[in-house]
Amino acid sequence: MKAKEFTDVWDAIEDTPQQAASMRARAALMMELEALIKERGMSQSEAAALFGVTQPRISDLIRGKINLFSLDTLLDMATTAGLAPVIKLNKPRKRQKREHAVLAA
Repeated sequence: MKAKEFTDVWDAIEDTPQQAASMRARAALMMELEALIKERGMSQSEAAALFGVTQPRISDLIRGKINLFSLDTLLDMATTAGLAPVIKLNKPRKRQKREHAVLAA
């Protein structure tokens, strides 16, 4: 039996490449926002005031509840905090003609 290979975890668990791309972007933003909170030594209440959201939203962010945040919301939070989010697009890699198979044990 052949096992599928994926470029990352999001490709493995999401149904479409579009959903996987959204999850990658949201995860990256959430990690950066959490890192900012830790670097500045802020409480959740202080972070909420900085990002313009409620303290329970910061709790959700810290706990990694990615499905509760849209990409727009995370971009707004980052911008409100003084960050400058950038979207980077990569051209698709050329596909090789032969497939690489990984055998599942």
